[in-house]
Amino acid sequence: MGARWWLYRFRWALVSLTLVGAAAAGVVGRGVAESLSSGGFEDPDAESSRAAALVAEEFGGGAPDLVLVVTAGAGSVDDPDAGAAASALQGRLAAEEGVVDVASYWSLGGAPPLRSADGSRALVFARLAGSQDQVLERAGELRAEYHGEAGAITVGVGGEAAVFHEVNQVVEEDLVTAERIAFPVTLVLLVLLFGSVVAALLPLVIGGLAILGTFATLQIIANLTEVSIFALIFTTAMGLGLAIDYALLVVSRFREELHAGHEVPSAVRRTVRTAGRTVVFSAGTVAAALSALLAFEQAFLRSFAYAGIAVVGLAAAGAVVVLPAVLAIVGRNVNRWAVRRTRPAADGEGVWGRIAVAVMRRPIPIATVATVLLVLLGVPFLRVELGFPDERVLPAEASTRQVGEILRTEFGSAESSSTTVVAPALADLTSRTGDVASYAAALSRLSGVGRVDALTGSYAGGQQVVPPGPFSQRFASDDATYLTVVASIEPISLAGEQLVADIRALDAPFEVLVGGPSAELVDGKSGLLDRLPLALGLIAAITFVVLFMSFGSILVPLKAIVLNMLSLTATFGALVWVFQEGNLSELLGFTATGTLVMTMPVLMFIVAFGLSMDYEVFLLSRIKEEYDRTGDNITSVANGLERTGRIVTAAAVLISVVFAAFSTGRVSFMIMFGLGMMLAVLVDAFVIRVALVPAFMRLAGQANWWAPGPLRRFHDRFGFQEHVDHDEGTPGSEKVRVRVPS
Repeated sequence: MGARWWLYRFRWALVSLTLVGAAAAGVVGRGVAESLSSGGFEDPDAESSRAAALVAEEFGGGAPDLVLVVTAGAGSVDDPDAGAAASALQGRLAAEEGVVDVASYWSLGGAPPLRSADGSRALVFARLAGSQDQVLERAGELRAEYHGEAGAITVGVGGEAAVFHEVNQVVEEDLVTAERIAFPVTLVLLVLLFGSVVAALLPLVIGGLAILGTFATLQIIANLTEVSIFALIFTTAMGLGLAIDYALLVVSRFREELHAGHEVPSAVRRTVRTAGRTVVFSAGTVAAALSALLAFEQAFLRSFAYAGIAVVGLAAAGAVVVLPAVLAIVGRNVNRWAVRRTRPAADGEGVWGRIAVAVMRRPIPIATVATVLLVLLGVPFLRVELGFPDERVLPAEASTRQVGEILRTEFGSAESSSTTVVAPALADLTSRTGDVASYAAALSRLSGVGRVDALTGSYAGGQQVVPPGPFSQRFASDDATYLTVVASIEPISLAGEQLVADIRALDAPFEVLVGGPSAELVDGKSGLLDRLPLALGLIAAITFVVLFMSFGSILVPLKAIVLNMLSLTATFGALVWVFQEGNLSELLGFTATGTLVMTMPVLMFIVAFGLSMDYEVFLLSRIKEEYDRTGDNITSVANGLERTGRIVTAAAVLISVVFAAFSTGRVSFMIMFGLGMMLAVLVDAFVIRVALVPAFMRLAGQANWWAPGPLRRFHDRFGFQEHVDHDEGTPGSEKVRVRVPS
């Protein structure tokens, strides 16, 4: 018991140290956004990544970072005035700092693919030097400088680097807007929930501390490895959401203990021994789920593990150490500035207890209906197609989105998204030009190929259409060469993936590596699918172990894993139906591309699974506490749901508000993340916890807490078994049984 008293005895010191730590974290993490990466979507060991690195190192070439669409003010791009203005533009761009290569319709002798069908527009390409972050930053600066009128021409700036600089810019602006929405709305809901302004402020304080600490942690990690800037959005959403969950549980239990007649020191101790224990186990399961993201090679996904584990740990520490110290100071003033009177419901008398009893009265039909409904809602996910984001993730008014639409509709080939084929080791390049020519001709005959550019000229339909010239020299170095395959189809599509497969299957006269956007998509999918079994296995194994060590049951962890998987079916079906197939796109303000951003389903599955386990532990901990008190399965389920149903649903609504705030953004995959997570949380809280958990626990009966003899003895010796003492005469120690009419 004395071990628990230190929180009360040193409450002022703990709060003071927390304030000092928060100030230090604020200083360390103040410039964290500048240290984070805008990339991290690719697998560095994939063939496409190695091909891109070789082209950049050996040839100083590769896919263009900027694509400038030049529109003649009047007439054609072949008019002298337009040509002179375009040449001046190209010269000025080539002289810019960080620009290493510029080519255009005019410098390449009027290449037809670089001219629009009506002749009013033509293209200028530029490559930029530096790291990925430096390239994106410079692209943003050049977009601002060159976008607009330039004499006889008008210039629109697009291309991959410009697009993703604008994506990052819009996301950062939307993050500020989301925070301005989430914090005040959440505070209002907390006040309504607790009926007290003081109690409502405490979860937000814990959330703020967790976010500050995680920003500082990410700043430190960014000095060691690549961390995605998108982890900041995740930190804010999860930090606020989990801190609310944990603080809600702790504050509610503290007020319950006060209501039961305990003095403040005893109420703090009992709160830590019950709700605090639940928070620790819950945080362990959420962190375990998020740690599975470390199984993937993409820095983007790994970054969410860094941020998630940090914010979960800090939110839990705040809830079980800092918050009890604050409650010890505040004491009964936690109910100050009340806006309404609240009191805990007696066992079995509240609405949640009555719902549990109603479900347990007819568990089979209720479980059947709920399961069938979730499975049917998940059917659209069988049609899922994965892809990469492009300019269409931006709102229609975004400048790079408008340039991208022009490229997509007015130019016949995907010049800026060509596939790169690299031959890295040719002993005598001059003697292999015949092999290069025959290979280029063979590539140009493949279905979906518009043109192949190589050292020996350009090819289409198996024939040379442009002889070698100054432009061709860029494809050669001392002992290597590369070719660009310009597709006549949409590169980021199933047809684009098939083209990569055809290129890789084609017999080459020398060793080659295939890169470019289509190849990156193929390799990205392969990398995710290869690592997915490991990630899922880690989630299942760690979750099972944590729940078994917590509850000493075999059935409870298995049920939790199965039901949590089931709860996600409706969410992923909705993702496909809405964001892939475009239903409700006008209402939500996005453009469907026919695919889901490749990393998002994996990320959302793991995060949603972790949050589902969060609520599972909340509910099961109280059910187990009631079972230890009453020894009756039905009573424990009814009383457990009565005590936690309000908390779980309130936590779900509150974190849903946070995710809904982030779905008000203008980038489609962030809208998808916000709405998808909101749906996942609400389905879990209102269908799984309210209907399926009571139904399955009623059907399992006493088997809920069964384990084989050896495992039972192992748990008895090493498991996490501490519960509050229900001593004789202690408020709340009476056994109250709940009857379920047959």
